[in-house]
Amino acid sequence: MRPDTELVWLSRLRNDDQRAFDALFRQYSARVYRFAYGYLKSGAAAEEIVQECFLKIWERRHELRDDVPLKGYLFTVAHHTILNQLRHTRHHQAYQDYALFTGTATAATTDTDVAFAELETLYLAALEKLPPKRRHIFTLSRQQGLSYAEIAQELGISVKTVETQMAQALHFLRLYFQAHGTALSLLPLLLLLA
Repeated sequence: MRPDTELVWLSRLRNDDQRAFDALFRQYSARVYRFAYGYLKSGAAAEEIVQECFLKIWERRHELRDDVPLKGYLFTVAHHTILNQLRHTRHHQAYQDYALFTGTATAATTDTDVAFAELETLYLAALEKLPPKRRHIFTLSRQQGLSYAEIAQELGISVKTVETQMAQALHFLRLYFQAHGTALSLLPLLLLLA
């Protein structure tokens, strides 16, 4: 796609033009699908990534900038979404492995799924208790996979500030989990969820 065509699409997207969004979807959805499939090895999971990426593009259409290539932005969103999916799958598997290792697993996986959902709910509630700046830094690190240097650059702060905010966030999460009756033996797993 030519840069001038991309600028037209960006302008139309920012003006809530559904046809421009449809054209963007037709242009890039198959590529995003192949990109996601390469990581996830699942057609259903790759399709879910495509839907989620384009939904994010639509939701953030008013924030799109002319100086950021649309294709690059789309694949950055896809990459972060894939990483989140892989992380979620890994965390769920880690919880199931932990349950099997400790003998708390039951024959019915629904019990494990319910326990994991409760653990994830506790984690999300703890995140909501963090100050907004600290929560944003934490999610950029643990949910979007950015390095401390990348976070510092994106937010215009020092790497040391990022390190301090992350240390405070992790300390708070440990205390929060302990206060809510989560066993100390689960703490390493809980911090994996972060």
